[in-house]
Parts: sequence; structure tokens; C-alpha cells
Amino acid sequence: MLAGIAMHITAGAAYAQSAEGGGEPLHYPRTVRENTTDNYFGTVVADPYRWLENDTTGRIPQWIAAQEKLTNNYLEQIPYRGEMQEYLSATWNYAKETQPVKAGACYFFTRNNGVQNQAVWYLKEGPEGKEIELLNPNRLSASGTTAATVLGFSGNGRYLAFAVAESGSDWNTIQVMDLTTRQLLKDSLRWVKFPRAAWKGDGFYYSRYPAAEQHAALSAGNTLNQVYYHRIGDAQSQDSLIFEDRRNPRLSVAAFVTEDERFLILSVLPGSFLGFKLTTSTGNALYYQDLHQQGSSIMPLVEGYNHHNIIVDNVGEKLLLQTDRGALNNRVVLIDPRHPEEKNWTSLIPERPESLDNIDLGGGYLWAFYLKNASTLVRQYDYQGRMIREVPLPAIGVASSFSAGREDKEIYYSFTNFTTPVTIYRYNISSGKSSLYRKPAFTGSTEGYVTKQVFVTSKDGTRVPMFIVHKAGIKPDGNRPVFMQGHGGFKRNLTPFFSVARMMFLERGGIYAQPNLRGGNEYGEAWHKGGMLENKQHVFDDFTAATQYLIREGYTNPSKIAVTGVSTGAIMVAACINQHPELFKVAVPVVGAMDMLRYHKFTIGSTWAEEYGTSDNPEQFAYLIKYSPLHNIKAGTHYPATLILTADHDDTVVPAHSFKYAATLQEKQGGDNPVLIRIDRNSGHGPGKPTTKQIAEAADVWSFVFQQLQMQWVR
Repeated sequence: MLAGIAMHITAGAAYAQSAEGGGEPLHYPRTVRENTTDNYFGTVVADPYRWLENDTTGRIPQWIAAQEKLTNNYLEQIPYRGEMQEYLSATWNYAKETQPVKAGACYFFTRNNGVQNQAVWYLKEGPEGKEIELLNPNRLSASGTTAATVLGFSGNGRYLAFAVAESGSDWNTIQVMDLTTRQLLKDSLRWVKFPRAAWKGDGFYYSRYPAAEQHAALSAGNTLNQVYYHRIGDAQSQDSLIFEDRRNPRLSVAAFVTEDERFLILSVLPGSFLGFKLTTSTGNALYYQDLHQQGSSIMPLVEGYNHHNIIVDNVGEKLLLQTDRGALNNRVVLIDPRHPEEKNWTSLIPERPESLDNIDLGGGYLWAFYLKNASTLVRQYDYQGRMIREVPLPAIGVASSFSAGREDKEIYYSFTNFTTPVTIYRYNISSGKSSLYRKPAFTGSTEGYVTKQVFVTSKDGTRVPMFIVHKAGIKPDGNRPVFMQGHGGFKRNLTPFFSVARMMFLERGGIYAQPNLRGGNEYGEAWHKGGMLENKQHVFDDFTAATQYLIREGYTNPSKIAVTGVSTGAIMVAACINQHPELFKVAVPVVGAMDMLRYHKFTIGSTWAEEYGTSDNPEQFAYLIKYSPLHNIKAGTHYPATLILTADHDDTVVPAHSFKYAATLQEKQGGDNPVLIRIDRNSGHGPGKPTTKQIAEAADVWSFVFQQLQMQWVR
């Protein structure tokens, strides 16, 4: 739409900063501005860098090349960047293993020996049996940028369905392996995003989109999500269409099958409907089909989109439902699908003070994962809803994956926290005791650190929890370097997790802070709704209050604070530095949706409407324009040193968001702090990123942070 207009990338006049080591003053590439505007209900909004959305134009590669040259030249002048990358490569190099999962008569697990780009898949006969290599995804591409994801085993344990994605794209191809021969079959199912395989007999249900035009596959909107059934050995063209809704093409549909393969369950997310005015809808509807009844139809089970609903399992002809309907912290009820009205529900596990996050199945029990102040609490229940015990965990942190077969006598689970690499434990179901199964041989220091949780008061009086991690013995002196991370959206919990790169920062006297902002699920659906739609400003207020707490309590000062967030967390970072640029020295927004007026026009963006609202709605436009990162950058403001991270194959949050944001921030930066954009090639939104790329990115980010916070690098 903008073809024929010449683009000129020349050295701009804006001086940013001399790179450490006495480099030349930083000059930004000049990005062409165009007279593009939109009229939103009488408000005219300029969009001068709209042309950066057009990923097929010949001008964008020139712009990217100029920005890459600027960023690389800057980072290369940080004297310890290369040494930091070598250090990270060395400390990253330890075996990382997943817990074994029963697959027929064998156990399945993955292991990365250290710095392999992708983890290798193995089978073994028994937990300590001989290992057999099943699939090495590193052989799927020379660059290590092709990732494979396990989708599940057939009920008889013969087949394994998995998905392959290239260069970090959301587009996946589902493939099938015959485990008896360990050979790949010819099955190849394309045009799949966020893949699942719900096995029924010698086939499975899966969701896909209609084929996209190749030139726009990474940016065009995705609509009409359909559910198909694929029988092993058939071509995709022979698959049976099970479900679609052409009246509401923006629905997202996921298929599940209960463990006994009796019920097909469809979970339907609304996205945004044509003609449907979203207000506070943030949930999913459920449909079911009794596969034991020949000729049965797909029928509604839980209608409406105002609540979150998950089918846990079935008990014969009835279904176990985890829901926040009538219980903001979630509860579990028993439903007869023939009479699914709420008045007929039977309570099984009542709502508790803690937020019920999810339920795993194993050994004939229900394993309920609660969040208690953003850390895991596991309770074991039987199928009648009786609590057997609370599962004692190794420490405060995060446990996951208590899944096992119905007849299994033991369960393997993983555990981690800020200073503990992911460790695998064996749990004896009858005794209720855990024993160490695999401890990673991480060579860095994990002893002598303190993790504490404080509560800060947000602008409206809400108490917000925050983890603070640092070396033992560090005293607040008002001048400590601090690295903060936040999220705040989509019911996603930011719980304790281990990071090799962050340990490098902590070893050198840094303090890490992680506030649990509203918008997540740390305290149930009320906490989520407190940070979505018209309440999104609460997220930014929470993060601001957490930052002010660290300053007020003498940990640090604004010249020593670096902040980051990923995806919706990047929106939070960008909004906070717009609203309070004086509080931060460094900002690292990662793969963020920076144009909140147009996000819903790309790939799966329309499915986020229930979380954010859209500019198509006048009431929602009114609050979106107030915080949209791109639209609230003020010329002449002294913004923090900013390193924007995006990826050229990100088709979750398309890189155009970061391109436009970088161009605008560079244009309007009024201070000397640098504004740089790092555009990762052959990468996507994050999942499946090769280890080599993770290490290179970490070295760039942390060398930038160390330099800007004036930290001393000592090997």
C-alpha cells in the first residue's frame, strides 16, 4: 500500500551516547515518516511508521540492516561482552533432563547434554533402564532452529504425535512416529498453531487454520480455527471436519479426549466476535461428545465466555470440571453432561483461600496445584474429593508435572526456584515421600543466597507481593544494581524460576526483584480481572509501586534499576517508562505488542481482545489510547537506555510492533541514553529457541545492563 515511495536511511542528527570504551557518538538511522492517520470515533491518530508493518516491502530489509549495524556496533564496544558470552556458555553447559513419563511399557524423557540447541528424546525400559535415542531434533536443521514438541502418546502406547516448528514460527507441522519401529510415518498435518493431539483409537483430533498465503503467513490474521480427526496413515486431505463456526470465525478451539477415550471435549475461546461488544468476557465455553454413543453429536456443556472451565477427567458417564464459576479461586465439580445446568452440579473440591491453578492425574488420584503467595502448594485428592495429604516439597518454589498412569505407584515431578536448577524427584504415592531422582550438575554457585517475599502497597491500596533475591550479607545502601521483571496479564503466573544468566548477575552483587502484578492468576480470577481491559493501568501502578518500594527501603536508586518483561510484560515495561521515565535506568522490553490500537489486525491478535479490548470499540479505545506504548512517547523526554528485543519470525507478536516502537522512541528520545533494537534472525516469540541463540541474546542483554548500571565485570 506504500509501494513506490522511496526510503532513505541516513545518519540522523540525534546524538544518543558514546559507547563505553570511547567509541564514536551514537547516531540513529533516520526512518522515513509518512502522513498516515486513522480516525477513531473523532480522534485522529497519526501512524507515520505504518509502512514498517508491511513485511513484504523491499524497504524494510534496508531499515533492519541499518538498525542491526547500529546495535551490533554499540554492543561490540562493550569490552567484556565476548568474555561474558564465554562465561555463560561454560555455566550453561550442564545436563538438563525432564521427568520420565510412562509411555506404554517404557518411560519417555528428554535431555539436553548442556549446550545442545534442542533437547534429545529418549525411551527406556523402567526408570533406570537402558536409554534408547528416539529423536534428535538437532538433526532436523543445520542451524538448530527447528524445534519439536511432544503432543502425546496413543492409548496403546504405539504411536507418538509431535509437532515441528521452524525458526520460531507459531506454524507447526504435526508428525507421527511408530514407537515399535522408531520410524517416522508419512503423516504430515500443516497449518497448525499451538498444536495438540487428542488421541482416540488409531488417530487423534487436532485444530488447524485454512491454508495461508505463503507471502503473508507470518503476519496475516488467522481466523476460522477448525477441529479435524486424523486417522494414522491417511493424507491430511482425508481428515474429517469435526467442528467449525463460520458465523464466528475468530473463535479458537482446542480438542481434548478423556483418559479412557470416552469423551471428546472442545474448549472454545471467543477472541472477538463480529458485532459482539466485549466488556468483561474472559473465559471459555465447553462442548462435549460421548464417543461411546454411536451417532452422538457435539453438544454444549458449559455455555458463555465469562468463566474459565477445564475438564479434568471423567468418572464413568460424568465429568470433572475445574471452574471459576461461583468460585474466583476455582473449584472442582461433577457434571452429568445429559443435565449440564449449574443447578445440577455436585461439588467435589470446594474453593480454597489459595488459587487453584491446575490439576494433574496419576496413580488414580487428583493432584491439585494451588498458588500460595505465588509459590506451589500441591494437595492430593481421591476421585470422591477427599483430601489425602498436602505434598511436602523440597523448598518454597514451583513443582510441576505430577502426571502418571492410573495404575502407577510412583510419580516423577520437577522442582525449581530462583536459586535451584530444575531438579527431578520421585514421589511414592502410598507413603507420600519424595526422593531425589536427578540433580543437575550446574557448576555455578547456588549457595549463600537469600530469597524473601515482601508486600508493597499499590496506588489504589492493593497489597502486591514481590520476591527479592540477593547474596546473603548484602546490606541495602541505596546504590545496589537491581534487575526487575514483571508480567501482568492473561492469567499467567510469574512464579520463581531458575536462570543461568540471572545467577551471573546475583553472583556479582546484583539484586533481583519479581513483583506479582495484577492480571496474573496468583490470587485467582479477581486478581486477573484487576489487571485486564479497563483495569490495565493497575498493572503499571503495581510495578511502579514495587520500584518505589525498592528505592524507599534503601536497596537502590533510579540510576541503578533495570527492568524487563516478555510479551504482555513488555507492554508493561514500555508503559511504565512512558509514565515514569525518571524511575528507571535501563529497559529491556521483549517481543511486546507496542501498538495497542492495531494489535488485533495481525495473526492471532484478535484472540487477545477479551484481555485487552480493541480500538474498534469506542469505550475500549478510550483506555487503550491512554497507555498504548507507541502512542504515549513524548518528544524531548529523557527515556531510559532501552534495548528492544524482537525476532523476524515472531508470528505471535509480529516484529512490526517493535519496529514502529523503536523508530518512534529513537525519534523522540530527549536524553543521552541509547535506544537500540535487537532483531533475532530465524527466531520467533521464544519457545523452541536454540541454546546458542539463548546464550548470545543473554550476553547482549546482560552486557548492556552491566554497562548501563556501571557494574564491574569480573570473570
